[in-house]
Amino acid sequence: MAELRVQARSPALSQPAAEDGLLGPAAIRELAQRLDLRPTKTLGQNFLHDANTIRRIVRTAELRPDDVVLEVGPGLGSLTLGLLPAAARVVAVEIDPRLADLLPQTVADRRRDLADRLTVVHADALRVTELPGPAPTALVANLPYNVAVPVLLNLLELLPTLDRALILVQAEVAERLAAPPGGSAYGVPSVKAAWYGQVRRAGAVSRKVFWPEPNVDSGLVALVRRPPPPGDRAATFAVVDAAFAMRRKGLRAALARWAGSPSAAEARLRAAGIDPADRGEQLSVTDFARLAATDPVQP
Repeated sequence: MAELRVQARSPALSQPAAEDGLLGPAAIRELAQRLDLRPTKTLGQNFLHDANTIRRIVRTAELRPDDVVLEVGPGLGSLTLGLLPAAARVVAVEIDPRLADLLPQTVADRRRDLADRLTVVHADALRVTELPGPAPTALVANLPYNVAVPVLLNLLELLPTLDRALILVQAEVAERLAAPPGGSAYGVPSVKAAWYGQVRRAGAVSRKVFWPEPNVDSGLVALVRRPPPPGDRAATFAVVDAAFAMRRKGLRAALARWAGSPSAAEARLRAAGIDPADRGEQLSVTDFARLAATDPVQP
């Protein structure tokens, strides 16, 4: 991992900046052309180009002037330019070296007065272990669809100073992350996100505001951190994974391998006050934590 600072200046964009410096569709395409960039599905590269959507995301994030914002996948800088005026600092983690190199230049061209608030880190957000400068307090990001959930969970675990998150993800992922117990959308992402905080849907986003346009709509998900339930995170997540690996089965059968046998699973479920006939989708994160903490040796 290395912080990237661009020294050489390339020609400024010919497309005039909006009053607040945000990028429009023409500017996005010009930047991509400058890099000979062809967005790839592998990296989940769908770039926001609608200024009103950017402003809406920043308003919804409810940032404070002293916030240090972590942005994952800044891409060509659309959201970055919207975040900079609202926070003390933006730390942008970008896996594509071409985009990481270009971002400081784009900010300097569009909002030179705010350029010193930006730190760009060339790294994979799934593998990053530390970040330079003050600890981030808020995560605001347009996350690549294919890694949105693991990136969110990894950063929440890695950075306990993150007390809020607002992420833009595929609509189906947004539904799963914010789903309460009892519904078909409730599953592993729902429970694991709930370990870290209160999760809610924060609005829908049309596919029309991206370039290239994806095949699905997107949604905003907001998380406010709260203390986790009593128990061990790793042990709890192991039970969650086991319960939803066979979500159509009752927990007595679904957790047989995890507990050692169906009878052992039933004993642990009853000790935790859970009906062995229940399914995983009926349990809250607190239920899973309590189950994980039960004594494996039960009569």
